[in-house]
Amino acid sequence: MHNGMLLVLSAPSGCGKTTIVQRVMADLPNLVFSVSHTTRAPRSGEADGVHYHFADQTAFRAIRDQQPTGFLEWAEVHGNLYGTSLAEVEARLQAGCDVLLDIDVQGAAQVRQRSTPVTVFIAPPSLPVLEQRLRGRGTEDEATIAKRLNNARKELASAGAYDYLIVNDQLDEAVESLRSIIIAERSRRRRTVNGQPMHWGV
Repeated sequence: MHNGMLLVLSAPSGCGKTTIVQRVMADLPNLVFSVSHTTRAPRSGEADGVHYHFADQTAFRAIRDQQPTGFLEWAEVHGNLYGTSLAEVEARLQAGCDVLLDIDVQGAAQVRQRSTPVTVFIAPPSLPVLEQRLRGRGTEDEATIAKRLNNARKELASAGAYDYLIVNDQLDEAVESLRSIIIAERSRRRRTVNGQPMHWGV
């Protein structure tokens, strides 16, 4: 069995990460998204088990306390808890899939301590552009926007710890950058563009 590759993707809120990931996943086979657990309330259009595994504080902490087998990583972000199921990730990797984790810089640091993922940081062209995008979403109040911008400043300071940096100035270019990174990393592991192991029959 050929294990898949673990990819960690981080970005400040409002950088367009979700759109980039959706477009790349629609184009590359054998790439799966790890659905995180969270204690935050579902937003409009979000479904349990698809966008997140929604849990209350008690259920989340019960999984967290199963360490080291509960969460691969977990963190508190914007006052809510988020975590990645270790069992779910390991099952996908052992099946030969490349697993993409959408996690914050705290979680990424935890994953690096336990494995050797490929890490990608997505950044905005500038903080003023990020503020404009956050306001354009129309989903947060002023206090939340201020908190997200403050967190973004801290997160951008961690960008140097990642293997790759993508600046999402032009969406199409950002999508192609992430796609190219994944293909290059598959090639480095002697795998095809589609993520299959190479067999030469020799």
